[in-house]
Amino acid sequence: MFTIEQIKEAHAKVQSGADFPKYIQHLIILGVKGYDTFVNDGHVEYYGVNNYTVTSDEKYSEIKIEDKVNKERFIEFLVAHQDGQTDYITFCNQSGQCGIAKWRVDIIEMTCTYYDKLEDEILIEKIPG
Repeated sequence: MFTIEQIKEAHAKVQSGADFPKYIQHLIILGVKGYDTFVNDGHVEYYGVNNYTVTSDEKYSEIKIEDKVNKERFIEFLVAHQDGQTDYITFCNQSGQCGIAKWRVDIIEMTCTYYDKLEDEILIEKIPG
């Protein structure tokens, strides 16, 4: 099974959203099936086969998650981030401002789903392979 240390090694190679597809490929090799990233403090829950999970520590000071979702603005921030225009912490702050509470990466389905505080799906995107 995979460890947080192995995941940290893979994540250390990610400089921007443009590096995300390579990161996903590395996680597949490790046996990660998916993960949830929580915008409020940056901790991540990774899951694999047989209900195996590991959870990372918080990554930064608490980010406020707005109650009202601004999907259109979030998409603008997401596109800019994926184009390498913003760093990770900037994107997390922008996500919180837009009411995004977490995102779930499903490596099997190759999707990333963004959720609000009530766990309602706000946006689902295909991960480029």
